[in-house]
Amino acid sequence: MLARRAIPDTLWRLTLARLPFLTERSAQDLDELRRLSSLFLDEKEFTGGGGLVVDDAMAVCIAAQACLPVLRFGLAPYRSFVGIVVHPDEVVARREVIDDDGIVHAYDEVLSGEAMAGGPIMLSWVDVSTAGEVADSGYNVVIHEFAHVLDMGDGEADGVPPLPSTAARADWIAVIEPEFDRFCAAVDAGEETLIDPYGATSIDEFFAVMSESFFVTPQPMRASHPALYAMLAGYYGQDPASFNLG
Repeated sequence: MLARRAIPDTLWRLTLARLPFLTERSAQDLDELRRLSSLFLDEKEFTGGGGLVVDDAMAVCIAAQACLPVLRFGLAPYRSFVGIVVHPDEVVARREVIDDDGIVHAYDEVLSGEAMAGGPIMLSWVDVSTAGEVADSGYNVVIHEFAHVLDMGDGEADGVPPLPSTAARADWIAVIEPEFDRFCAAVDAGEETLIDPYGATSIDEFFAVMSESFFVTPQPMRASHPALYAMLAGYYGQDPASFNLG
């Protein structure tokens, strides 16, 4: 499988240059990320939407970011889906909700990405391609959507990914729930937040946006949200804030 989708040296260097938040990683980490990315490319099917043609550079850019969260535990959490649909830009999805009185309300939602149980994963190429440029804002659509995949690994999008024990789950909830409540209060009060205010939408979105920040703005996140940072460092088995401290 590695041989079938081996990433050429030139293309890998281009990918790292495009994603500077990866460049402070150790050579060992980057070798493993490249290996997982090759396996990921072998397992997944990329489809372009809206006339977009997904070339090798685009696929590798997505794969490298998708594999970063699972660097320590491999691709098993991603085996529940195959398809990845890449649109040129954001897409508008028609939504319907039923209120407590049984009345259906329809509305449009603009999406830069979406993860559905069993797939496919939808991504906006504009958002993917600018990941390196906007990293300082803590934004990364690929990490966001693949964090949702991890969260749904136990069958429910509830901000709690599969954990090794009931005690570990209880410890996680003891951190994330009060942190989420404080975050929502800060957003409601109009305070500036390090983590994307979109995370106040629901606790599963909170997990996704804090995962973005953990990987692309780790040092500010560790300073602002030490308990959340420690929780994610334990889960992901990574300490990205330890890089480039000089």
